[in-house]
Amino acid sequence: MLDKDLAELYGVETKALNQAVKRNTERFPEDFMFQLTREEVKMARSQIVTLQKGGWGNYAFTELGVAMLSSVLKSKKAIQVNIQIIRTLAKIRELLATNEALHRKIMEIEKKYDGKIKEIFDVMGSLLDEKVSKKREIGFK
Repeated sequence: MLDKDLAELYGVETKALNQAVKRNTERFPEDFMFQLTREEVKMARSQIVTLQKGGWGNYAFTELGVAMLSSVLKSKKAIQVNIQIIRTLAKIRELLATNEALHRKIMEIEKKYDGKIKEIFDVMGSLLDEKVSKKREIGFK
């Protein structure tokens, strides 16, 4: 998540959020947060109109970084927002795992029945070809 979005959720200015993080840099290693490059910022700003407004520090936080923010932002709102974000991220992870299992099951079924399904489509295709060729032509000869 971007620092600007998190600051808005927590009800603080982006600058205040980034200052809290900078005062606690040891809590935010590279896999918790990172600064976007100039090229990434340009690309993001061209794709997301709201980024053209000020107050954006160019930082992105991973799920781990979002969790760590609750230790540096102490307001009651920050704690409640953080709990909701962590719950949402956990739900997304759960849904992805469910979809992955479903995807694997579909692939297994496809491998098992792929040959039979192809035969059915081949037969259907040949039946359609026969119907098309038997049509009577309209017009003068």
